[in-house]
Amino acid sequence: MADDPIPEADREGELAHPREVYDLVGHDDAERQAGEAFAEGRMHHAWMITGPKGVGKATFAWRLARRVLGGAPTGKSPLSVGPEDTVSRRLEALSHPDFLLIRRPFDAKRGKLRAEITVDESRRAPEFFSKSASESDWRVCIVDAADEMNTNAANALLKTLEEPPAKGLLLLVVNAPGRLPTTIRSRCRRLSLRASAPDACATWLAERHGIDAEIARRCADMAGGAPGRALALSQSDAPRLKETLDGILETLPRLDSRAVGVLASETAKRDGEAVRRTLMEFLERYAHDRARAAILGGEGADRAGIWVAAGDALARLARESETLYLDPKQTTHAAFTILKEAAQAETQ
Repeated sequence: MADDPIPEADREGELAHPREVYDLVGHDDAERQAGEAFAEGRMHHAWMITGPKGVGKATFAWRLARRVLGGAPTGKSPLSVGPEDTVSRRLEALSHPDFLLIRRPFDAKRGKLRAEITVDESRRAPEFFSKSASESDWRVCIVDAADEMNTNAANALLKTLEEPPAKGLLLLVVNAPGRLPTTIRSRCRRLSLRASAPDACATWLAERHGIDAEIARRCADMAGGAPGRALALSQSDAPRLKETLDGILETLPRLDSRAVGVLASETAKRDGEAVRRTLMEFLERYAHDRARAAILGGEGADRAGIWVAAGDALARLARESETLYLDPKQTTHAAFTILKEAAQAETQ
Protein backbone atom coordinates (compact mmCIF):
# COMPACT_ATOMS: atom_id res chain seq x y z
CA MET A 1 0.00 0.00 0.00
CA ALA A 2 1.24 3.49 -0.85
CA ASP A 3 0.34 4.81 2.61
CA ASP A 4 2.10 2.05 4.53
CA PRO A 5 4.76 3.44 6.89
CA ILE A 6 8.34 3.07 5.73
CA PRO A 7 10.05 0.36 7.82
CA GLU A 8 12.77 1.50 10.22
CA ALA A 9 16.00 -0.48 10.32
CA ASP A 10 16.53 0.26 14.01
CA ARG A 11 13.09 -0.93 15.13
CA GLU A 12 12.57 -4.51 16.34
CA GLY A 13 9.46 -5.87 14.63
CA GLU A 14 6.28 -4.27 15.92
CA LEU A 15 7.83 -3.15 19.21
CA ALA A 16 8.09 0.51 20.12
CA HIS A 17 11.08 2.27 18.63
CA PRO A 18 13.87 2.96 21.18
CA ARG A 19 13.18 6.71 20.89
CA GLU A 20 9.72 5.97 22.35
CA VAL A 21 11.01 3.85 25.25
CA TYR A 22 11.65 5.61 28.55
CA ASP A 23 12.47 2.77 30.93
CA LEU A 24 15.75 0.88 30.93
CA VAL A 25 16.19 -2.49 32.62
CA GLY A 26 19.41 -2.54 34.62
CA HIS A 27 22.59 -0.74 33.49
CA ASP A 28 22.64 1.58 36.50
CA ASP A 29 26.44 1.67 36.46
CA ALA A 30 26.57 2.59 32.77
CA GLU A 31 24.07 5.39 33.36
CA ARG A 32 26.12 6.62 36.30
CA GLN A 33 29.30 6.70 34.18
CA ALA A 34 27.70 8.64 31.36
CA GLY A 35 25.75 10.91 33.70
CA GLU A 36 28.85 11.85 35.68
CA ALA A 37 30.89 12.47 32.54
CA PHE A 38 28.23 14.86 31.25
CA ALA A 39 27.67 16.65 34.56
CA GLU A 40 31.39 17.12 35.18
CA GLY A 41 32.25 18.31 31.68
CA ARG A 42 34.25 15.20 30.82
CA MET A 43 32.04 14.02 27.98
CA HIS A 44 34.01 12.02 25.43
CA HIS A 45 33.14 12.98 21.86
CA ALA A 46 32.33 9.38 20.80
CA TRP A 47 30.89 6.45 22.73
CA MET A 48 30.72 2.89 21.43
CA ILE A 49 27.80 1.19 23.20
CA THR A 50 28.16 -2.58 22.94
CA GLY A 51 26.36 -5.65 24.22
CA PRO A 52 24.08 -8.51 23.14
CA LYS A 53 21.21 -7.80 20.81
CA GLY A 54 18.19 -6.53 22.71
CA VAL A 55 20.11 -5.67 25.88
CA GLY A 56 19.12 -2.00 25.74
CA LYS A 57 21.95 -0.36 23.77
CA ALA A 58 19.72 1.82 21.60
CA THR A 59 17.43 2.68 24.51
CA PHE A 60 20.52 3.80 26.44
CA ALA A 61 21.74 5.91 23.51
CA TRP A 62 18.41 7.73 23.20
CA ARG A 63 18.31 8.35 26.96
CA LEU A 64 21.75 9.91 26.81
CA ALA A 65 20.79 11.97 23.73
CA ARG A 66 17.72 13.42 25.50
CA ARG A 67 19.78 14.45 28.50
CA VAL A 68 22.67 15.96 26.51
CA LEU A 69 20.28 17.94 24.31
CA GLY A 70 18.82 19.64 27.37
CA GLY A 71 16.06 17.36 28.60
CA ALA A 72 15.25 17.93 32.27
CA PRO A 73 16.23 14.94 34.46
CA THR A 74 13.44 13.18 36.37
CA GLY A 75 13.62 10.47 39.00
CA LYS A 76 16.78 8.93 40.41
CA SER A 77 18.55 8.09 37.16
CA PRO A 78 20.93 10.82 35.88
CA LEU A 79 19.74 10.15 32.31
CA SER A 80 16.02 9.87 32.93
CA VAL A 81 14.01 12.44 30.96
CA GLY A 82 10.22 12.15 30.82
CA PRO A 83 8.18 11.68 27.62
CA GLU A 84 6.42 15.04 28.10
CA ASP A 85 9.68 16.98 27.94
CA THR A 86 9.99 19.17 24.85
CA VAL A 87 13.28 17.50 23.90
CA SER A 88 11.67 14.05 24.16
CA ARG A 89 8.79 15.06 21.91
CA ARG A 90 11.12 16.58 19.34
CA LEU A 91 13.29 13.48 19.27
CA GLU A 92 10.30 11.15 18.97
CA ALA A 93 9.23 13.16 15.93
CA LEU A 94 12.83 13.16 14.61
CA SER A 95 12.49 16.92 14.30
CA HIS A 96 15.17 18.19 16.68
CA PRO A 97 17.58 20.34 14.64
CA ASP A 98 20.57 19.38 16.81
CA PHE A 99 20.07 15.64 16.35
CA LEU A 100 20.97 13.24 13.53
CA LEU A 101 20.07 9.55 13.17
CA ILE A 102 22.09 7.35 10.82
CA ARG A 103 20.77 3.87 10.05
CA ARG A 104 20.24 1.50 7.14
CA PRO A 105 18.16 3.40 4.56
CA PHE A 106 15.06 2.21 2.77
CA ASP A 107 15.54 1.18 -0.86
CA ALA A 108 12.42 2.52 -2.56
CA LYS A 109 13.16 0.71 -5.84
CA ARG A 110 13.27 -2.71 -4.20
CA GLY A 111 10.77 -1.88 -1.49
CA LYS A 112 13.17 -3.13 1.20
CA LEU A 113 15.62 -1.83 3.73
CA ARG A 114 19.22 -1.80 2.58
CA ALA A 115 21.38 -4.43 4.23
CA GLU A 116 24.15 -1.92 5.01
CA ILE A 117 24.55 1.67 6.09
CA THR A 118 25.71 3.36 2.91
CA VAL A 119 28.41 5.97 2.42
CA ASP A 120 25.78 8.58 1.55
CA GLU A 121 24.24 8.09 4.99
CA SER A 122 27.57 8.39 6.81
CA ARG A 123 28.51 11.53 4.90
CA ARG A 124 25.62 13.28 6.61
CA ALA A 125 27.60 13.25 9.89
CA PRO A 126 30.48 15.61 8.89
CA GLU A 127 27.98 18.02 7.34
CA PHE A 128 25.77 17.88 10.45
CA PHE A 129 28.64 18.53 12.87
CA SER A 130 29.99 21.39 10.74
CA LYS A 131 26.95 23.49 11.69
CA SER A 132 26.34 25.31 14.94
CA ALA A 133 23.78 24.01 17.41
CA SER A 134 20.35 25.64 17.07
CA GLU A 135 18.44 24.91 20.25
CA SER A 136 20.97 23.44 22.66
CA ASP A 137 24.66 23.60 23.48
CA TRP A 138 25.29 20.20 21.88
CA ARG A 139 24.76 18.31 18.66
CA VAL A 140 24.16 14.56 18.92
CA CYS A 141 24.32 11.82 16.28
CA ILE A 142 23.24 8.20 16.87
CA VAL A 143 24.45 5.50 14.46
CA ASP A 144 22.40 2.32 14.83
CA ALA A 145 23.91 -0.13 14.25
CA ALA A 146 27.41 1.10 13.47
CA ASP A 147 28.68 -2.39 12.60
CA GLU A 148 26.24 -2.36 9.67
CA MET A 149 28.29 0.30 7.86
CA ASN A 150 30.04 -0.82 4.72
CA THR A 151 33.73 0.02 4.29
CA ASN A 152 33.17 3.32 2.53
CA ALA A 153 30.59 4.39 5.10
CA ALA A 154 32.98 3.59 7.96
CA ASN A 155 35.73 5.64 6.28
CA ALA A 156 33.36 8.58 5.87
CA LEU A 157 32.44 8.49 9.56
CA LEU A 158 36.10 8.24 10.53
CA LYS A 159 36.62 11.83 9.37
CA THR A 160 34.33 13.05 12.15
CA LEU A 161 36.18 10.95 14.73
CA GLU A 162 39.59 12.21 13.58
CA GLU A 163 38.52 15.83 13.95
CA PRO A 164 35.92 15.78 16.74
CA PRO A 165 33.77 18.91 16.81
CA ALA A 166 33.36 20.92 20.01
CA LYS A 167 30.15 20.02 21.84
CA GLY A 168 29.54 17.23 19.35
CA LEU A 169 28.55 13.75 20.55
CA LEU A 170 28.62 10.60 18.43
CA LEU A 171 26.86 7.54 19.86
CA LEU A 172 27.60 4.27 18.08
CA VAL A 173 25.24 1.39 18.84
CA VAL A 174 27.29 -1.74 18.11
CA ASN A 175 26.21 -5.39 18.07
CA ALA A 176 29.49 -6.85 16.82
CA PRO A 177 32.50 -4.61 17.61
CA GLY A 178 34.86 -6.83 15.63
CA ARG A 179 33.16 -5.76 12.42
CA LEU A 180 34.20 -2.15 12.96
CA PRO A 181 37.63 -0.99 11.79
CA THR A 182 40.24 -0.60 14.53
CA THR A 183 40.60 3.05 13.53
CA ILE A 184 37.02 3.67 14.66
CA ARG A 185 37.08 1.50 17.78
CA SER A 186 40.28 3.12 19.05
CA ARG A 187 38.74 6.60 18.91
CA CYS A 188 35.66 5.76 20.98
CA ARG A 189 35.03 5.33 24.67
CA ARG A 190 33.54 1.86 25.05
CA LEU A 191 30.55 1.23 27.26
CA SER A 192 29.60 -2.45 27.52
CA LEU A 193 26.04 -3.33 28.56
CA ARG A 194 25.50 -6.80 29.98
CA ALA A 195 22.30 -8.82 30.04
CA SER A 196 20.55 -9.47 33.31
CA ALA A 197 20.00 -12.97 34.67
CA PRO A 198 17.31 -14.83 32.67
CA ASP A 199 15.20 -15.18 35.84
CA ALA A 200 15.16 -11.42 36.33
CA CYS A 201 14.35 -10.90 32.66
CA ALA A 202 11.48 -13.40 32.85
CA THR A 203 10.06 -11.64 35.90
CA TRP A 204 10.23 -8.32 34.04
CA LEU A 205 8.39 -9.80 31.04
CA ALA A 206 5.65 -11.24 33.24
CA GLU A 207 5.18 -8.23 35.52
CA ARG A 208 5.82 -5.35 33.14
CA HIS A 209 4.23 -6.80 29.98
CA GLY A 210 1.78 -9.38 31.32
CA ILE A 211 3.35 -12.30 29.48
CA ASP A 212 2.57 -15.84 30.60
CA ALA A 213 5.21 -16.98 33.10
CA GLU A 214 6.25 -20.08 31.16
CA ILE A 215 6.51 -18.22 27.85
CA ALA A 216 8.41 -15.45 29.65
CA ARG A 217 10.89 -17.98 31.03
CA ARG A 218 11.49 -19.62 27.66
CA CYS A 219 11.91 -16.29 25.86
CA ALA A 220 14.26 -14.97 28.54
CA ASP A 221 16.38 -18.12 28.19
CA MET A 222 16.43 -17.84 24.40
CA ALA A 223 17.47 -14.19 24.65
CA GLY A 224 20.17 -14.87 27.22
CA GLY A 225 18.54 -12.40 29.58
CA ALA A 226 18.49 -9.47 27.11
CA PRO A 227 15.13 -7.83 27.86
CA GLY A 228 14.42 -6.19 24.50
CA ARG A 229 15.23 -9.35 22.59
CA ALA A 230 13.16 -11.46 25.00
CA LEU A 231 10.19 -9.13 24.54
CA ALA A 232 10.49 -9.34 20.75
CA LEU A 233 10.69 -13.14 20.88
CA SER A 234 7.65 -13.32 23.15
CA GLN A 235 5.58 -11.52 20.54
CA SER A 236 6.63 -13.84 17.73
CA ASP A 237 6.47 -17.55 17.00
CA ALA A 238 10.03 -17.93 18.28
CA PRO A 239 9.27 -20.50 21.04
CA ARG A 240 7.80 -22.92 18.49
CA LEU A 241 10.62 -22.22 16.06
CA LYS A 242 13.22 -22.88 18.76
CA GLU A 243 11.55 -26.16 19.70
CA THR A 244 11.59 -27.26 16.06
CA LEU A 245 15.23 -26.26 15.72
CA ASP A 246 16.26 -28.14 18.84
CA GLY A 247 14.69 -31.28 17.40
CA ILE A 248 16.61 -30.89 14.13
CA LEU A 249 19.96 -30.00 15.67
CA GLU A 250 20.05 -32.75 18.26
CA THR A 251 20.63 -35.33 15.51
CA LEU A 252 23.64 -33.59 13.91
CA PRO A 253 25.52 -34.47 11.76
CA ARG A 254 22.41 -36.22 10.48
CA LEU A 255 19.71 -33.82 9.33
CA ASP A 256 15.98 -34.36 8.90
CA SER A 257 15.71 -33.00 5.34
CA ARG A 258 11.93 -32.88 5.53
CA ALA A 259 11.93 -30.73 8.69
CA VAL A 260 14.58 -28.45 7.20
CA GLY A 261 12.47 -28.15 4.06
CA VAL A 262 9.43 -27.09 6.08
CA LEU A 263 11.44 -24.35 7.78
CA ALA A 264 12.89 -23.24 4.45
CA SER A 265 9.39 -22.90 3.06
CA GLU A 266 8.35 -20.74 6.01
CA THR A 267 11.20 -18.32 5.34
CA ALA A 268 10.10 -17.98 1.71
CA LYS A 269 6.56 -16.86 2.55
CA ARG A 270 5.56 -13.26 2.01
CA ASP A 271 5.85 -12.55 5.75
CA GLY A 272 8.77 -14.92 6.26
CA GLU A 273 11.57 -12.36 6.63
CA ALA A 274 11.17 -12.20 10.42
CA VAL A 275 11.26 -16.01 10.59
CA ARG A 276 14.45 -16.11 8.51
CA ARG A 277 16.20 -13.53 10.67
CA THR A 278 15.23 -15.28 13.89
CA LEU A 279 16.25 -18.63 12.44
CA MET A 280 19.68 -17.37 11.40
CA GLU A 281 20.18 -15.74 14.78
CA PHE A 282 19.35 -19.01 16.58
CA LEU A 283 21.68 -21.02 14.33
CA GLU A 284 24.58 -18.60 14.80
CA ARG A 285 24.09 -18.67 18.55
CA TYR A 286 23.99 -22.48 18.47
CA ALA A 287 27.39 -22.56 16.76
CA HIS A 288 28.89 -20.16 19.30
CA ASP A 289 27.41 -22.17 22.17
CA ARG A 290 29.05 -25.32 20.76
CA ALA A 291 32.38 -23.49 20.57
CA ARG A 292 32.04 -22.31 24.18
CA ALA A 293 31.10 -25.81 25.34
CA ALA A 294 34.17 -27.27 23.61
CA ILE A 295 36.47 -24.89 25.46
CA LEU A 296 34.79 -25.34 28.85
CA GLY A 297 34.69 -29.11 28.36
CA GLY A 298 38.42 -29.28 27.69
CA GLU A 299 37.92 -30.58 24.16
CA GLY A 300 40.62 -28.32 22.76
CA ALA A 301 40.95 -25.23 20.63
CA ASP A 302 40.66 -27.18 17.37
CA ARG A 303 37.12 -28.34 18.09
CA ALA A 304 36.15 -24.91 19.35
CA GLY A 305 37.63 -23.39 16.20
CA ILE A 306 35.39 -25.55 14.02
CA TRP A 307 32.32 -24.05 15.63
CA VAL A 308 33.70 -20.52 15.71
CA ALA A 309 34.29 -20.79 11.96
CA ALA A 310 30.75 -22.12 11.52
CA GLY A 311 29.33 -19.19 13.47
CA ASP A 312 31.30 -16.73 11.37
CA ALA A 313 30.12 -18.44 8.18
CA LEU A 314 26.51 -18.21 9.36
CA ALA A 315 26.88 -14.52 10.18
CA ARG A 316 28.38 -13.91 6.74
CA LEU A 317 25.57 -15.86 5.08
CA ALA A 318 22.96 -13.86 6.98
CA ARG A 319 24.50 -10.58 5.81
CA GLU A 320 24.85 -11.76 2.23
CA SER A 321 21.26 -13.01 2.16
CA GLU A 322 20.17 -9.39 2.69
CA THR A 323 22.89 -7.63 0.75
CA LEU A 324 22.59 -9.84 -2.31
CA TYR A 325 18.90 -10.69 -1.82
CA LEU A 326 19.60 -14.43 -1.84
CA ASP A 327 16.75 -16.90 -2.15
CA PRO A 328 15.41 -17.55 1.41
CA LYS A 329 15.01 -21.29 0.83
CA GLN A 330 18.55 -21.68 -0.46
CA THR A 331 19.87 -19.58 2.41
CA THR A 332 18.13 -21.82 4.97
CA HIS A 333 19.45 -25.02 3.41
CA ALA A 334 22.94 -23.51 3.17
CA ALA A 335 22.84 -22.58 6.86
CA PHE A 336 22.01 -26.10 7.96
CA THR A 337 24.71 -27.46 5.65
CA ILE A 338 27.28 -25.28 7.44
CA LEU A 339 26.29 -26.83 10.77
CA LYS A 340 26.20 -30.34 9.34
CA GLU A 341 29.73 -30.00 7.96
CA ALA A 342 30.95 -28.58 11.27
CA ALA A 343 29.48 -31.54 13.16
CA GLN A 344 31.10 -33.96 10.72
CA ALA A 345 34.48 -32.22 11.06
CA GLU A 346 34.22 -32.46 14.83
CA THR A 347 33.96 -36.26 14.70
CA GLN A 348 36.94 -36.75 12.39
